[in-house]
Amino acid sequence: MFGAGGARSQEPSKPAVVVELFTSQGCSSCPPADALLGELAQRPDIVALAFHVDYWDYIGWKDPFASPALTARQREYVRALGLRTVYTPQMVVDGRIDVVGSHRREVESAIETSAARPKLAVRIEDDGQGGHRAVIPAGDGGEEATIWLAVLDSEQETRVARGENGGRTLREFNIVREWRQIGTWNGSAVTLPIDVVAGADRTACAVVVQSGSVGPILGAALVKLDDDQR
Repeated sequence: MFGAGGARSQEPSKPAVVVELFTSQGCSSCPPADALLGELAQRPDIVALAFHVDYWDYIGWKDPFASPALTARQREYVRALGLRTVYTPQMVVDGRIDVVGSHRREVESAIETSAARPKLAVRIEDDGQGGHRAVIPAGDGGEEATIWLAVLDSEQETRVARGENGGRTLREFNIVREWRQIGTWNGSAVTLPIDVVAGADRTACAVVVQSGSVGPILGAALVKLDDDQR
């Protein structure tokens, strides 16, 4: 629906599952996973996020969307999930399940498993003043949870000149352009302002509530920003 703040909110019948794809334009195995994430991004029951990592840049093509900070998040998952190393394409589902991002059947199974778990009904609302706010309801506390904000580029096409994908035009979705903590949650209801201005590469945003920094994801929501607000 549309509101005064210029956002179209995804309102699934049940709280969404978060799918994080760690990908790179320098990896020839990644385009099928990028395409799958694009399909998942169309589903109202999923918050799909693409984190572009920078450790493929040395091979001849520098991914314009990659950053060391996003690579660091993947490395944190390696430690948290007991994995041996980073790899692409990797999907992490709800902060719990590691799946090869191009293996559709395994990805769907992980989503189904995660959807059966209880979650916080996180919302992103218009604040009535042209902005937005994140609303996290009360719930069972435990380890202090991190409230993350992801600013997203919903879709881009890139002509890759060199590297493993040299000569290809890659189409990618829900690219994380900004990832930062905006608060914490300890079981009490909390409402936080969201300072996001729409732009050509800032077309959506998501709020993710996660146990610790890379633990199980407790809840999430996403809004698309309107063209007339850019």
